[in-house]
Amino acid sequence: MATPSSHSAKAGTKGVPRQHRRRQMLEAATEEFGTRGYAAASLPAIAARVGVTKTLLHQYFGTKEELYVACLVPVGDRLLDTIRAAMGEGGAAPHTPLRVLHSIFTALEGQREAWFVLYDTTLPSGGEAEHRASEYRSAIDRLAAGGTADLLRAAGSTDPLDADALKYVWRDLVATLVRWWVKHPEQTPQAMTRRCARLFAAAATLGTDGHLG
Repeated sequence: MATPSSHSAKAGTKGVPRQHRRRQMLEAATEEFGTRGYAAASLPAIAARVGVTKTLLHQYFGTKEELYVACLVPVGDRLLDTIRAAMGEGGAAPHTPLRVLHSIFTALEGQREAWFVLYDTTLPSGGEAEHRASEYRSAIDRLAAGGTADLLRAAGSTDPLDADALKYVWRDLVATLVRWWVKHPEQTPQAMTRRCARLFAAAATLGTDGHLG
């Protein structure tokens, strides 16, 4: 799981409007789920982050699983929307992966650990949380599969196994980059995108200078 962000702190809720208090709880829960994982996440810890009781947390969101889903839906919707928008700008041009990465970094800025809410491997099997997360992951995978297949076709490959392999590489690459980014809070989305461009350019030379092939 991701490492804790530096922005967590008790918010305090005395006299706070209900909608603002609810948002504070969701932000604290998203950070807790993203940094610790569903299985290890603690409702008392989430309540303490906001300065409320565990009972009040239950009154707002119900069970732990219902709270997780309440965190998941805005994260999943935001990421799907931003990836679709990025892929729709310019089709399968070679710079599309960088555009998608930039959109992901931008969507996660201020709540970077949210990526790991979506890709939590500790969700209870067969429950609503696992079902909803799987739906979002499948939708993102379909977008990734289409994008990687287009890029490979542009490079002259029509092998479906190439496309399938690249889809898995892409998924792990994004997770690794976000995990590194969480550990380097000073890095902006723009800086991360530029860094990825440099890394991609360096990786591309491996196939052209005799080191691989």
